[in-house]
Amino acid sequence: MATIGFIGMGNMGSAIMKGLLGHGFSPEELLFTDADPRVCERVSQETGVACTSNNAECAGKVKYLVLAVKPQYYSAVIKEIRTVVCSGQIVISIAPGKSLDYLREMLGDERRYVRAMPNTPALLGEGMTGVSYDASAFSDEEKAMLVGFFGSFGKMKLVEERLMDAVACASGSSPAYVYMFIEALADGAVKCGLSRKDAYEMVAQTVLGSAKMVLETGKHPGELKDMVCSPGGTTIAAVEALEQWGFRNAIMKATDACYDRCRSL
Repeated sequence: MATIGFIGMGNMGSAIMKGLLGHGFSPEELLFTDADPRVCERVSQETGVACTSNNAECAGKVKYLVLAVKPQYYSAVIKEIRTVVCSGQIVISIAPGKSLDYLREMLGDERRYVRAMPNTPALLGEGMTGVSYDASAFSDEEKAMLVGFFGSFGKMKLVEERLMDAVACASGSSPAYVYMFIEALADGAVKCGLSRKDAYEMVAQTVLGSAKMVLETGKHPGELKDMVCSPGGTTIAAVEALEQWGFRNAIMKATDACYDRCRSL
């Protein structure tokens, strides 16, 4: 019997699996299935992890079951596995908008559930995952297993479930905004004469370094911004333009839209 199984092998499922394989898990400890036979064949060849023929088979052979399908497919998948998942198993959901109460209603109160919101930088082991579950229902060994599971592809933070939709805003969807910022800033630099290759490299490294400054110095982002803005200088002129054109407001409106969509799923 495998330890961890995945239903769905899209970007997040494959990122998590690769993280586990890179942190001490053997292919024999993992199992997966996917609706696309071509994906099953490719992933098995790349990782050595076995693929089952259907969702129910995967669900019945593992201790930890990761539901790595899009929210719109949850109902159909749960119908297929409802009679297979037993009380000793732990179901990990990584879909936005699917609450612990939803999982209990669909699969039963006797099972145990973890709700998580990872993000795509997990592909490089730099993910950020918000995690919520009822700790009283898990043994110390199981809780340690969950820490190792989520830590294999980045960092994790335990949060109250009522905040999970906010987690989707802060880290789940926001890589897309960062990529748009990188692209837009690089476009501006190309307009000023830099090559496309150099612009992307310089901007991306700057975003990486700036993020590390926030994490490692403990300073408020506003303080770090002020350190770059010399009186009467180039940076404060650029910041003024960002404010004039609604940079902060656009980001906050994007967050509102993300949050509202999570609530409607």
